[in-house]
Amino acid sequence: MTAHLLRGQGLAGSETARSWLGWGRRGTAGAAIPMALGFDGVTQRFGAVTALSDVSLSVRPGEIVALLGQSGCGKTTLLRLAAGVERPSAGRVLLEGRDVSSPAAFVEPEHRGVGFVFQDYALFPHLSVRENVRFGLRDRSGSAADATALRALARVGLEHLADSYPHMLSGGEQQRVALARAIAPRPGVLLMDEPFSNLDRRLRDVVRDETAALLEETGATSIIVTHDPEDAMRIADRIVLMRAGRIAQIGTAEELYRKPASLFAARFFCDFNEIEGRVSGGTVETPFGRFAAQGVAEGSDAIVCIRPHRVRIVPKGYYLKGRLVARRFLGEVDHVLVAVDGFDRPLAARMALSDEVGVGDEVGVDIPSDEVLVFPAADQ
Repeated sequence: MTAHLLRGQGLAGSETARSWLGWGRRGTAGAAIPMALGFDGVTQRFGAVTALSDVSLSVRPGEIVALLGQSGCGKTTLLRLAAGVERPSAGRVLLEGRDVSSPAAFVEPEHRGVGFVFQDYALFPHLSVRENVRFGLRDRSGSAADATALRALARVGLEHLADSYPHMLSGGEQQRVALARAIAPRPGVLLMDEPFSNLDRRLRDVVRDETAALLEETGATSIIVTHDPEDAMRIADRIVLMRAGRIAQIGTAEELYRKPASLFAARFFCDFNEIEGRVSGGTVETPFGRFAAQGVAEGSDAIVCIRPHRVRIVPKGYYLKGRLVARRFLGEVDHVLVAVDGFDRPLAARMALSDEVGVGDEVGVDIPSDEVLVFPAADQ
């Protein structure tokens, strides 16, 4: 539960950046009573298409979970089932252990205590910002609902726009109104569908870190859908990687990055140098050395994965002989391509190079063996 506590540090979490974007003071959002959320053998079909297939997942009270995966893998469908916007074809959705999705026990969305931030924000164009946030507070008196709505707007820094209308706001402001509307009732579960996808890179980091801080303040059990690994790694306690309607792997950001369960999972977090080979004697021979192939069947084809930022470029005469064929300055590091004998394409590396090294120079190439991953070639 502490994985996301320090992610608002640096410029994106600084008072200067927050003031520039107009966010409210941290620590002022009302606390919720978090609920446990579970999916038990959930399957969802749309005609001949199976969007989810026997998915089971437990989310602890107060936990922040990211559903990560490519478009069409079932992330948003799972979110909509949790909200009650859709009903599962099979299986159960559980809140605090109680079935809320079966025909005999179905609980309507407005009675689940679940907040939802839609990808397109779903603000009502004919309602003011204040009225949009008040929409989920219909069980409260006019003055109480108004005060709660203004408090939620103040937390996201938009109280001064309470009487404006959605079309008068920027995309980032609309996202914050949608977030204020979701947190105003203090839901036990908060669901967010691609909340940062419509923001430009300049705003994305700040909005993401402020959202993480807000989730921490409310304490609500939260599920965030994203296709961006960095979003998932920076905001979530656990990541659920999905593929074709199933869960491919669950774990912390570090677990999925350092110990991916498959080539699919590995590729999701890094653009590897990939070398094909065959397992013999428990290892794979490559132009860069022989690497252990633990868990890969003897005699089978394998793919050796080398992270670009783990490739070391050293003076010529050391380790493998290579020649620098391209170099791009990326700020703190250079993206370089190195030709190595026996490898039919350049090896990519990311590191800070000396200005004395230029394209066409001979260099040495070092690849630490403990940084190399090996997967069955069939595992794609």
